[in-house]
Amino acid sequence: MNTQTAEKATTKQWIAVLGSLLGAFMAILDISITNASLQDIQGGLSATLDEGAWISTAYLVAEIIVIPLTGFFSRVFSLKKYLLWNSVIFLISSLLCGTARSLEAMIFYRVIQGFSGGVLIPICITVIMSHLPKSQQPLGLALFGLTTTFAPCIGPTVGGWLTVNYSWPLIFFINLIPGILLIGLVSKGMEESPADHSLLKKGDWFGIGAMALALGSFTVILEEGVRKDWFGSNLIVTLSWIFLISIGVFLFHELRTANPFINLRLLKRRNFLVSTVLAVIFGYGIYGLIFILPFFLASVRRMDAQQIGQIIMWQGLPQVLILPIIPMLVKKFDSRGLLAIGFLLYGTSSLLNSTLTHDWAYDQFFWSQIIRAFGTSFVITPLNTIAYFGIEPKELGSAAGLNNMMRNLGGSVGIGSLGALLDHRYHLHFTRLAEATSRYSSVVQEQLVSRQALLSDHSPVAGVKQAVATIYGSMTKEAYVMSFADCFFWIAVLFYIGAFLVFFARRPDAGSNAGSAAH
Repeated sequence: MNTQTAEKATTKQWIAVLGSLLGAFMAILDISITNASLQDIQGGLSATLDEGAWISTAYLVAEIIVIPLTGFFSRVFSLKKYLLWNSVIFLISSLLCGTARSLEAMIFYRVIQGFSGGVLIPICITVIMSHLPKSQQPLGLALFGLTTTFAPCIGPTVGGWLTVNYSWPLIFFINLIPGILLIGLVSKGMEESPADHSLLKKGDWFGIGAMALALGSFTVILEEGVRKDWFGSNLIVTLSWIFLISIGVFLFHELRTANPFINLRLLKRRNFLVSTVLAVIFGYGIYGLIFILPFFLASVRRMDAQQIGQIIMWQGLPQVLILPIIPMLVKKFDSRGLLAIGFLLYGTSSLLNSTLTHDWAYDQFFWSQIIRAFGTSFVITPLNTIAYFGIEPKELGSAAGLNNMMRNLGGSVGIGSLGALLDHRYHLHFTRLAEATSRYSSVVQEQLVSRQALLSDHSPVAGVKQAVATIYGSMTKEAYVMSFADCFFWIAVLFYIGAFLVFFARRPDAGSNAGSAAH
């Protein structure tokens, strides 16, 4: 359906858009909803820490693989049918996750959930662009921005609250009501579009296979690298070779074939290339911070899932108030300027966190979270405006799949690299603290004297050992705190670089919107 020449979308068209937005929200929420509850799920499934990590990894790997395939399969089966069937599969797999009683079953169900949930994210962009007129597309993109940034922020909050007050299966069962609503809205609001099953015969299956191998192996490398000691693990070495070979084959094939399933040539367009690089940085920051902030609060501050959620939610809640204003600003101002402001705000919020100490909690993180919420709100709509400006309607599916895949891939890179950075900087800081700590220093002597005095009636030797253990524990804690501070600082630097890169994009006309040049 083409509504581009209309001034306002009909109620039925908005129903279709809201249905697709709900689907994208649910899919993105399920990436992070298990983060704060992972220990409880591991306990319920009798899984170790390393084994339980696959509960998140399985979903993410499947989702990243399927996202770029969405444009192709929505043409094969028709947009509405493809969206509906994947919504049903997502709902069923969510319920199965909640009933899983073994790790193997949970991982299998999470893979199915990821394959179906990944479809719901890029298809939302296609629905927005095909069902809303030019004048209302910025509003649609702002709402999509709310789903892609608000969902991962409140995921740990919702998951933590449900786990602490009820039980972990509820974090999957809550998909039931919105899932049924999603199916109803799409069924009522979207009209049938023609399917083209002949595409299956001439599909780029070689390219699809190479891409699946490349993305799957790369995501597992990033997710498992720290836990497996990177190249000290045969698994990581093997996957690295698979990735290097398959990504080379994929790029060579896609750039030479006449009908690629995903059009990498779109990256020749300056705006789309710049927006894709920025999407990687943005995904890095969003998912990276959702990883390291709960990790700090849990490991250093010993907070439970609900307490962690109460802090993280302020990264998401203010967006509900801010995002509706952004489409009006996009119509009046240069999208690049708004985007640069967003990256600068996000970077500044991370820079503020880089001064953290071991006693930081709710109050200390509050204002940086508010600034981060403002920054996020200023990023997502202008970024989509720049990305999809000038993209022809027939290329929207491919463009949306590629852009969303790169954002999620940036998230995987963020989680993997920040985990590695945290480990590396911890060893560096601990070594420096150990070198600077002498048993003859006044601090060490005070500890030794106080502990010996405390236990002198029982065992002076035990007092010395406890004093040494106390000092060692303090050094370990401070080394970790400094490592977390380094991670926040690195994210700040990355976003400041992003603010600079924004102006390499061409300026869309004031008041323009994504896709307007295609009409």
